[in-house]
Amino acid sequence: MQLFDIRLVKINPDKNQYRFYQLAVWPDLFGGFSLVREWGRIGQSGQLRFDPFPTEQAAREALTNLVQRKCRTGYEAVNR
Repeated sequence: MQLFDIRLVKINPDKNQYRFYQLAVWPDLFGGFSLVREWGRIGQSGQLRFDPFPTEQAAREALTNLVQRKCRTGYEAVNR
């Protein structure tokens, strides 16, 4: 069950940049929540990272902070 999900992309052909960054908040098996991040080059497998948080609110705040940071560096949210 996925509670929150966003996909960001950064495409700049002049610099050969075709990147994605995907974030989601998932419940874990211990009553907490995880911020799940995957990033890499579009069309290839990315790196995956799980960050545990005690509450859904804390995980969503971390997700919001990451989205804001990524958007400042040129990433844009996309619809799927």
